[in-house]
Amino acid sequence: MEKECQKILDKFNRDGGSVVSLLQDIQETFGYIREDVVEWFSEELNIAESNFFGVATFYAQFYLKPRGKNIITACCGTACHVKGSAPIIEKLRNDLKIPEGDNTSKNGKYTLESVACVGACSIAPVFIANKKVFGKLTSEMADEMIKGLENT
Repeated sequence: MEKECQKILDKFNRDGGSVVSLLQDIQETFGYIREDVVEWFSEELNIAESNFFGVATFYAQFYLKPRGKNIITACCGTACHVKGSAPIIEKLRNDLKIPEGDNTSKNGKYTLESVACVGACSIAPVFIANKKVFGKLTSEMADEMIKGLENT
């Protein structure tokens, strides 16, 4: 861990930057914002850990827990909700064995996230799996979407 942190710190000292840029580099390196890594940077830079976590919790781009290998984003906007996204989300949670109150499967294979709107209301309900958009999704199509992810 220290070797990777030192590389990030060297880049920060060389190029300048901010807490945001440090967090971006930490997440890119470790996959999420690890508490022990934040503690290391806090000590090295004499910046309170709360400053790091304040920024990390403000911006949606940062994750404080590991994410799955496959990321599925479910739109929960009005059009998607009316067109039936909620039952599909529940089906995916069950099929992917994502524990209640969490969004990542225990095996680390899948993360199921919900967002307010993806801006594709004309093809509601919309799901995005590993950056590929699936519009007018049905439960049957969700099964095919998952099979496609399993083959990657």
